[in-house]
Amino acid sequence: MDTVAGRTQSVGTIPSHKMPETTRLWRSHHSHNAHSEVHSAFVMGKSRVAPLKSVSIPRMELIAATMASRMDTFWKRELHMQLQPSVFWCDSTTVLKYIKNETSRFRTFVANRVSEILEVSQVSQWRYVNTTSNPADSASRGLCVDVFIKNITWLSGPEYLLHPEQDWPVNPDQSKLLPDDPEVKVSVLVNTVHCSEQEDATSRLINHFSSWTRLRKSVAWILRLKGLLRSLCKRKQVSPSKHQGPFTKQEAGMTKAHTLSGLLCMDELKNAEMTIIKFCQRARFPDELDKLQSGMCVSKNSSIFKLSSVLEDGIIRIGGRLSKAAMPEEAKHPIILAKDLHISSILLRYIHEEVGHGGRNYMLARLRQKFWVTGASTAIRSILSKCVVCHRLQAVPGSQQMADLPADRVCPDEAPFTWVGVDYFGPFEVKSRRSLVKRYGVIFTCLTIRAIHIEVASSLDTDSFIHALRRFIARRGQVQELRSDNGTNFIGAERELRQAIEGWNQGRINDMLLQKNIKWVFNPPTGSHHGGAWERFIRSVRKVFNSTVRSQNLDEEGFYTIVCEIESIINGRPLTKASSDPNDLEALTPNHLLLLKSSPSLPPGEFHKNDIYARRRWKQVQYMSDLFWKRWVQEYLTQLQERQKWCDKKRNFTVGDSPHCG
Repeated sequence: MDTVAGRTQSVGTIPSHKMPETTRLWRSHHSHNAHSEVHSAFVMGKSRVAPLKSVSIPRMELIAATMASRMDTFWKRELHMQLQPSVFWCDSTTVLKYIKNETSRFRTFVANRVSEILEVSQVSQWRYVNTTSNPADSASRGLCVDVFIKNITWLSGPEYLLHPEQDWPVNPDQSKLLPDDPEVKVSVLVNTVHCSEQEDATSRLINHFSSWTRLRKSVAWILRLKGLLRSLCKRKQVSPSKHQGPFTKQEAGMTKAHTLSGLLCMDELKNAEMTIIKFCQRARFPDELDKLQSGMCVSKNSSIFKLSSVLEDGIIRIGGRLSKAAMPEEAKHPIILAKDLHISSILLRYIHEEVGHGGRNYMLARLRQKFWVTGASTAIRSILSKCVVCHRLQAVPGSQQMADLPADRVCPDEAPFTWVGVDYFGPFEVKSRRSLVKRYGVIFTCLTIRAIHIEVASSLDTDSFIHALRRFIARRGQVQELRSDNGTNFIGAERELRQAIEGWNQGRINDMLLQKNIKWVFNPPTGSHHGGAWERFIRSVRKVFNSTVRSQNLDEEGFYTIVCEIESIINGRPLTKASSDPNDLEALTPNHLLLLKSSPSLPPGEFHKNDIYARRRWKQVQYMSDLFWKRWVQEYLTQLQERQKWCDKKRNFTVGDSPHCG
């Protein structure tokens, strides 16, 4: 297959003609001169050697057509002149059918090349030329030199190129591709047919119910109606001598109303249950039932072979090994059911609710008092996983990885009690004259050095808290930020505290704090872990108080004294690990800094080791304070790196989750 094409310009626009052949590309050109004469001449040729691998003739023809389209693109890019659309001549009707195809899908080889051809040319540009009139055949079939020199068609192109377009060869009728063309993809239709087994009325009735109790009652009523209809039919079928006369419409109605108006009895429910089980066993174990009815053993391939099944009143039960055990007959020979039956699911759901949403072992023990479901553990696990009540009762609260410590926990060089957490604890009974009164402890925790300060409050009202806070600030210095629990965080025995704190006039307290430039931050509701820094100290205070006072009732003065001693004990606890080596430094405690604090505003300046021998006491204090903070950063702060809980990052709640709010 070849392509003949070319372009030159003398006057006006110039069309070019390309004739593809299997092994090379040949281009010719004709143009109109000043005398309106048409000239055609050879411009460019290109050929390719056929590959050693066997390639079909249509594919080689298509390769040559692809070469023609590439040469046309090259020619347009190199010539900077206005050109008319090219004309492609091809003597392969198969290639022309490929190019003009609009219905079939080709294999990859043909599809890629046809797509490339149509990207640079139109279908109307491709025309048919007979093999005898195709000059490109001279190169593909070979010629002797003397014959080739005399070949005018090779250099000037076919003679019809010099004639008007209406005289050019006519394209043959391009019929559709043959259905057995190897390059056309075979269309394979895959039809999916959903075949559902036709359920009978009884199966639809059983699958309709999702409750074991309602199913038994419904079947019991149906069986009662069935008995009524049978009795009516038998009465109609009796002999005329015994017949008392036909049923009147009124008598039939009275009989039906009397039969269907009464309540169900236990025997009817048991009969309904056995009827349901017989039907399901017949549907699920037909072969086993037939063999047991004929006195044979079930097949070894059966799922109930190891159960030594027996037939009793038309119901398959377990023969088992417990026939001599002191157990009820139903427990020794339970009814066999398959786990994939619908009644097995609703029966397990019924037992699960009956045992109060108990666990798998409890359900299994209750189930096997009467029934034996094959693969019961798996079925019970499936029931438990779908139980909404169990999910709500046993749900684990959502959590996320513990956040980094806030700045008020890790910033050194601030005065103690700059960042404070506050909480109430108590009450304690104190003797006042001849009566007992309640007193409450207000614990202030330094979030940085973990020191505490305890004030005594006479009540839980707003004024008492404000007085306690003012005494604390007067003795410990200015507070920058105050954190406390929300009133809804108090639970259980702290109900009195919760109700009193919820009744605080928070606006009034906030106004007082704003006057002293204190920011008050509430922990979120139900987020008591935000206040763990002071909740743990309340436990320590109670422990020391109970071990010291025991069951004694202190007076006011003794109570204040014991509170101060407890504060000193808690502040003397080590923040770092104590060492048994006498050469090591003393374990760091909050009192190392508290007992040296003289005022909330420390003097400015840099202090050195020599200042410990200075005559001015404030320099000695300041040096020891700096020493505390250095040890605090090096020995204590590094211990806070490890997360005690919530160590893993979890997925946040998203739309579509079903959280259970308790």
